[in-house]
Amino acid sequence: METSKNNKVASGFLKQGSILAVASILVRLIGMIYRIPMANIIGDEGNGVYSAAFEIYNILLIISSYGMPMAVSKMVSAKISQKRYKSAYKIFRCSMTVSICTGGIAALFVYFGADWIEAKFFSKYSGIAVPLRVLAPTIFIVAVMGVFRGLFQGHRTMLPTAISQIFEQVVNAFVSVGAAYFFMRAHSASPKLPAWGAAGGTLGTCIGAVTALIILLFIYMMYRPVMRKQAKRDRVTTGESLVQTYKIIFVTVVPIILSQTVYQLSGIIDVTIFNNVMGTLGYSDKVVKTLQGIYSTKYRLLVSVPIAVSTAIASSMIPNLVSSVAAGDMADARKKTDMAIKFNMIIAFPSAMGLAVLARPIITLLFPSSDINTGSMMMLIGSSCVIFYALSTVTSGVLQSIDKMGLPVIHSLVSLIIHIVFVYVLLRWTSLGVYALVLGNVTYPLVVCFLNGRSVAKYMKYKQETTRTFCVPLLASFVMGIATYAVYKVFVILTSKVYIAIFPALVVAVSIYFALVLKMHGLSRKELYEFPMGRRMAKVADKFHLLG
Repeated sequence: METSKNNKVASGFLKQGSILAVASILVRLIGMIYRIPMANIIGDEGNGVYSAAFEIYNILLIISSYGMPMAVSKMVSAKISQKRYKSAYKIFRCSMTVSICTGGIAALFVYFGADWIEAKFFSKYSGIAVPLRVLAPTIFIVAVMGVFRGLFQGHRTMLPTAISQIFEQVVNAFVSVGAAYFFMRAHSASPKLPAWGAAGGTLGTCIGAVTALIILLFIYMMYRPVMRKQAKRDRVTTGESLVQTYKIIFVTVVPIILSQTVYQLSGIIDVTIFNNVMGTLGYSDKVVKTLQGIYSTKYRLLVSVPIAVSTAIASSMIPNLVSSVAAGDMADARKKTDMAIKFNMIIAFPSAMGLAVLARPIITLLFPSSDINTGSMMMLIGSSCVIFYALSTVTSGVLQSIDKMGLPVIHSLVSLIIHIVFVYVLLRWTSLGVYALVLGNVTYPLVVCFLNGRSVAKYMKYKQETTRTFCVPLLASFVMGIATYAVYKVFVILTSKVYIAIFPALVVAVSIYFALVLKMHGLSRKELYEFPMGRRMAKVADKFHLLG
């Protein structure tokens, strides 16, 4: 009876994670779709300004509040598992106060300090202060929004987060494209024209965040009666004081923020090193911004789509792992860890292979006006980062769940130091140019997932299963890649149209990978059921005798 209950709970986080993963992929796809016309409107130089502004925005967002959803989720889940509902909602209220203060301070700093940031750090990105000022209010809005998302995730429901993310991105898409076009026309005579185009894109981010916050507020008001009923069932008469509650928040949030800050610093450091080294090598500011725009807007945008799955699984896994650890059931925690890693690898391997073999047609189809050769070569060289980011994200979530909050920070910092030396050496003493950034984007998560893996094995007494988790997806992806490329080439010869040839190639890729993974026993029937539409996929597999 207990085993059945544990199995149900262990699989539940994958179902919730799948909801968030599907929403995250949809959000990334919408992001890619709207970034195509926006990228064409503002050009590669404008995209370089846009990406540089977002690096600053992201680091300040992380410092002020980015870790809040995960931290609030962890803290609320721990209290709810103990049926201490009043303490859970006190954590929510205090976290909201912290986010309002930190988000507000960060927003004011960006708005009033935009010119100083541009002059001090991004002098080559003329006009970056314009999109930064537009982004400033978004920091405050996202800070508040993160606490609401953490509350719902702590209750093990990812639906409010998923719904708000989708609406946020839809609004973002329409406003970004429209505002970019309007700003470019309105400021066509300005010497900072690319910056005004980037500002149009950042306006969409702000309005989208406002939309998501309104939705979350509405869901929260609907949910308040349930919270009050739970509080009445709380029989704990003495809870933590306000000082103790803020201390819990501080101890939980700071390591998550530091870990995310170190990761985001790698992007800012990359931009800084790339600007300085390429400048000393004689490259013009325009060339540097254009290459940076291709790297950020094409390469990193595309690899972020499958990486969103691992982020979603990590978000859904943390409250469930916290409950298992709080109950002293490490066997259940190890089982959930195993399921999360396996789920991610099943997705990550074919995604990386697909991005590699179809790099050129994907870039041609999505960004026809850009430097296709450079963009496709970036994808070919750097697509493997999907696998390492997926693994490092999940293992970081595991360590945070078992109260080893500082380890992901240390591992990220070690990896960052190696990353800085590696990228600088490649830029300064090789002719790789922007491809040095791509290689650095692969090695950074590789080092993190190696260090995380050692710590998970040590502190959880966890032994990673390798054959079905890594070997089967790798082999199936390799065969899939060969078949996919062959089908694509045949259809290109027959039709001479990239946009026609890529779709049958994708159908073949999904079909072959699905069949091979099941035929090589990479997934059992029970595990397949945990995927979105898993039962439908199982029926298809039965027709072709792929499942045992």
